[in-house]
Amino acid sequence: QGTQGTLTAKFAIKKATTDTDEHLVFGWASVADRADGETIIDHQGDIVEIAELENAAYDFVQFYREGSEMHERGGLDIAVLIESIVFTPEKIAALGLKEGDLPHGWWVGFRVMDDVVWGKVKDGTYTMFSVEGAAARIPA
Repeated sequence: QGTQGTLTAKFAIKKATTDTDEHLVFGWASVADRADGETIIDHQGDIVEIAELENAAYDFVQFYREGSEMHERGGLDIAVLIESIVFTPEKIAALGLKEGDLPHGWWVGFRVMDDVVWGKVKDGTYTMFSVEGAAARIPA
């Protein structure tokens, strides 16, 4: 019997542009398994399997596509999803890469529309993505 909980995972932002100010930011939204195969346990002590992460990512892309600031102030005027791929073992192989080249996880890119939020990304105030959602906790 699971309990409802909020899943929040944090992963470093990777800036794609440093010379121009296109307001683009990329990074791992969530990682299920590191490239070396180690399973990730998130900040709440939860494990999210890659198949579940993939389903959650597809729902986000289909129904939401918007970013927020610290899970408080959100909307398309804050940030808009522009890139998303979930790297599963099958997709890694289809790309001609070897298992171990990439983690199993969800890579995203956002265009930050809000100048204040973008300033916080640029100055290092915001250094990672944080994924929030509801899930049923099932003891392993």
